[in-house]
Amino acid sequence: MTNDNPTTQDRDVVDVLTADHQAMLDLLQDMRQATHAEHRRDTADTVIAEIVRHSVAEEMHVYPAMKEHLPNGAEEVEHDIQEHDELDEVMKRLEDVPADDGRFMQILEELEAHLRHHISDEEDEQFPKLREHIPAAQLRKMGEQVEHAKRIAPTRPHPNAPSSQLYHKTVGAGVGMVDRLRDTLANRKTD
Repeated sequence: MTNDNPTTQDRDVVDVLTADHQAMLDLLQDMRQATHAEHRRDTADTVIAEIVRHSVAEEMHVYPAMKEHLPNGAEEVEHDIQEHDELDEVMKRLEDVPADDGRFMQILEELEAHLRHHISDEEDEQFPKLREHIPAAQLRKMGEQVEHAKRIAPTRPHPNAPSSQLYHKTVGAGVGMVDRLRDTLANRKTD
């Protein structure tokens, strides 16, 4: 078990992913309170990038461990991948709507509902199982792997891309590099 404020070295994958969840929810709150369309767009691009990086890192390093170590892990992974696909579809729609369009806030609310459901599944059900069934040292190593994966992962939703460890490890870094180049050229905020 970890303490309430783990140092960077002590953080395990559950700490890393939980911190990601809170950062995403904070960004959504910031976006909801924004009074300027440009700030909403920049924040939307950042939250989209965060969700995509988080999802890719989970698919690369967390889901294989869930399949291997958790009772009904394969079924839980399939459920999570379906939720990631739903998030990708909503994020793609959000990406395509101007921030001053009335639909923008409706899509944002839909994104937040999907995200909160997914977070609840993970934090209330799966994360305790990870800590119960996987040794602490392995959870810390997974945390490091997730942090590394997020640095090279794509920053845009790719709804037609496979949600597999092999795809993300072989093609994902290249897609991430192209996404970051596109972000730079478009002056898109992703951090």
